[in-house]
Formats: sequence, structure tokens, C-alpha cells
Amino acid sequence: MSNLLDILLSMRDYIMNRVIELRKEKNITQEDLAKAVGVSRQTIIAIEKGNYIPSLMLGLKIARFFRKPMEEVFKYKYEK
Repeated sequence: MSNLLDILLSMRDYIMNRVIELRKEKNITQEDLAKAVGVSRQTIIAIEKGNYIPSLMLGLKIARFFRKPMEEVFKYKYEK
């Protein structure tokens, strides 16, 4: 079980996102995005910094907010 946990925790290094870029293109604040998807501003900050990988549901909400497919907002990084 701890091996699975180690794998899941290390995945953070391989997920990239375009949330900050898309948010700035739309000219909205972190607070605006947070309210729109039902989370705190701190959560948006953590996602933008790459310190937090959102749940599938939150990822879908963010992608829908930006009217983009998930793959255009969140990307799997193949190399370190």
C-alpha cells in the first residue's frame, strides 16, 4: 500500500497545467476562478504552482469553465 502511495505522490512531478495561462487570457482573478468552480483561492494557487493535482471532478470543472478539453488544460509530462 505504501508503494502505491509513493507512486501517487510522485505523479505530481509529471502533471503540468495551463490554468494560470488560461486564467490570464480570460483576464480573471484566482478568486473569480475559485468561486466559479467551488474551491478556495488557495486551491487555485496550489494548482497553478503545480503543488496540487486536482481531482477528476475539479479538473473537469476547470476545463469546462475555460471551454477546453481536459487534455488542453492538464497534460501528462512524459519526462522529468
